[in-house]
Amino acid sequence: MDKVVYFNNLFTIYKELLTLKEQEIFSLYYEENLSMGEIALNKDISRSAVGSTVKIVEKKLEKYESILHVLCKEQHLQDIISRCRDEKLKKELETLL
Repeated sequence: MDKVVYFNNLFTIYKELLTLKEQEIFSLYYEENLSMGEIALNKDISRSAVGSTVKIVEKKLEKYESILHVLCKEQHLQDIISRCRDEKLKKELETLL
């Protein structure tokens, strides 16, 4: 899986566990695709502070996933759904996502 897609998926799942500052900087970098320099300029902080925050958040997201496995379970469930032929069961499974 692409790094950007991977971290965006983790961020969607676990963002509420991050501080508002972490959420904002990570979102600008990964979701809005702004450079670290652009974020630093917009937030009036150093580029290294932006880089540190992004790295810290990446590590936090990976740690949360290693403990909770929510993304892994979602992907496994989507795989099961894609192979399911029973439409009623498929719809029930989709509601779990």
